[in-house]
Amino acid sequence: MNHWFESDSQDADNKLLGADEKLRVDLNGLKHFARLFSYDARFYYGHDAQSTNPLGFITAAKAIFGKHRVVTKPMQKVRHHLTDDELPKNTRSLRRDNEGIYVHIPKCNFDVEMTIDAIRLMPQYDTLALFSSDADFVSLARHLTRNGKKVILIKGGNITSGLRKEVTKVINAQDIKRHIAQKQRPGTRPGLANR
Repeated sequence: MNHWFESDSQDADNKLLGADEKLRVDLNGLKHFARLFSYDARFYYGHDAQSTNPLGFITAAKAIFGKHRVVTKPMQKVRHHLTDDELPKNTRSLRRDNEGIYVHIPKCNFDVEMTIDAIRLMPQYDTLALFSSDADFVSLARHLTRNGKKVILIKGGNITSGLRKEVTKVINAQDIKRHIAQKQRPGTRPGLANR
C-alpha cells in the first residue's frame, strides 16, 4: 500500500513534505481505521527473505493486528526485461542475460489466501473491506455481492471498470490518508510511523 502515496508531495493537511520525507502506511493507523467498521482485520504481507530485518516488520504487524491475523510469505523475484523506453527511467539494479538487460521485480500475490479467507469466513460478516485495487478480485467481489454481502474497496490509483461494477462502495486512499499514512522521518522504520 505504500506505493499509493509514493508520488505525494503533501501530507493530509496539504503541507509540503520535506525533501527526505515520504508518506508511509502506519500500521497502527491502518488497524484503527479498519476497526472503525470491522470487528476483524487481517493483514497480508509479502516479505523479502534477503532483507536485513524481514522479521522486525512482521513482528510489529503481529503485535498490532494479532499473531493469527497476519499472513506472510516470501516475495518472489520476477525477471523483467527492459525495453529501450524503460531503461532511462529505471532505478533498479540492472542485470544481463542472453535476452538482454533485465531487473528483478518483487512480486507476492495473496489473491488465493485472501479469497479463501473471504469465502471461508462469509457466515461471520455482512461487509468485506478490501484494501486493494487488483483486478484479480473481480470474481471474489461478484461472488460476495451475489451472496448478499457488501464489498467496500479501498484503492490507490485506477481500478478496472469490471471491479468497480462488482463492489458496493469505492474509497480512494487519498481520502483516508490522514487516518492510515504518516510522514516517514529519516531513521523511522517504514510502516511504523512515530505517533
